[in-house]
Amino acid sequence: MSDLLLVPEKRFEKQILETKEKDGVELSILNLGPTHPATHGIFQNILLMDGEKIIDGEGTVGYIHRAFEKIAENRPFYQINVLTDRLNYCSSPINNTGWWMTVEKMLGIEIPKRVQYMRVIIMELARIADHIICSSVMGVDTGALTGFLYVMQYREKIYEIYEEICGARLTTNMGRIGGFERDWSETAWRKIDEFLAEFPAVWTEFENMLSRNRIFMDRTIGAGAIDADKAVAYGFTGPNLRAAGVDYDIRVASPYCSYEDFEFDIPVGQNGDCYDRFCVRNAEIWESMKIIRQALDKMPAEGGFHADVPDYYLPPKEDVYNNMEALIYHFKIVMGEIPVPNTEVYHSVEGGNGELGFYLITNGSRVPYRLHFRRPCFIYYQAYNEIVKGRSLSDAIITLSSMNVIAGELDC
Repeated sequence: MSDLLLVPEKRFEKQILETKEKDGVELSILNLGPTHPATHGIFQNILLMDGEKIIDGEGTVGYIHRAFEKIAENRPFYQINVLTDRLNYCSSPINNTGWWMTVEKMLGIEIPKRVQYMRVIIMELARIADHIICSSVMGVDTGALTGFLYVMQYREKIYEIYEEICGARLTTNMGRIGGFERDWSETAWRKIDEFLAEFPAVWTEFENMLSRNRIFMDRTIGAGAIDADKAVAYGFTGPNLRAAGVDYDIRVASPYCSYEDFEFDIPVGQNGDCYDRFCVRNAEIWESMKIIRQALDKMPAEGGFHADVPDYYLPPKEDVYNNMEALIYHFKIVMGEIPVPNTEVYHSVEGGNGELGFYLITNGSRVPYRLHFRRPCFIYYQAYNEIVKGRSLSDAIITLSSMNVIAGELDC
């Protein structure tokens, strides 16, 4: 039987015997995960160890098994948004917005500039929240809990903005085809202004605590490194690719939501190691704040909070109860009586962890004929066992943290 067909334990047992006979070295097998405190998600890596040194490894994609793509193929387009929340749940609004833009691309819907800027604001807030988690957890996994506790309160402030906009905090289900469910309240705008005023000083303190910290640097520099060519070969995108020195960002390469209207830099690393991934994400937080400020300054006064597409945009519930035309539109949308084109589209956005894409094939019915989610974590997690070979077990933990593998994106 081919070694590739053997379960990892059996394949490694053969390697253990050969190594013992040849060199007299006693190798061992270690299960890294699927316990959450070390692996930050319910996935497993079976490692072949020589003491604390990793000789080989094999991972599983996870234990969630939710079949989201197949479920989505049996749901109307507007009901799929709640599935996208559960992919990278650390930055749900980016997932939501990416899905709505895919549907709008399929339908040929023009989105008002004001709605596009509002989407940019909420996506950049989600990117900040995502990076806060990754960078602060890296501190935890190197022994520094204080920074995590300090900055996490500002993730909560972002969640309060979400809550004010849509009523939800983690799995937001934010927006609709054509825009948002409702206009943002004065409280939401005020909370955004307060966050932008308060957070920079806090993030500066966090960076000062870790960026030049000798213990943190010794733990992260050189650990989990991957070069640019190999990162591209594996299909890396997002901060993990940019940390390896590749200047690629969907917001610039294929602008959407009027990102071409904003000036911002793309932070790039050199070595593709844990430290570079940490620094790139930290720098991206500053760029996200810069983008949000520009969006607020350039926000058009006119344009409303959704496109004028009554065939696809669910009318307000109050109108449905009191207006016959609204009731008819609601019924036609919910029952799928308005046809959609026979086509296929792909749309991608720059998610918190890289290129989040939606490949949609339609056949004119009220549900997708086929739908595939391109999840960045699923793609770059394949490289994990290769880049930790030859490193210590402690390096394996911090490498997993720095890659920010979100288990919700693994099993789809």
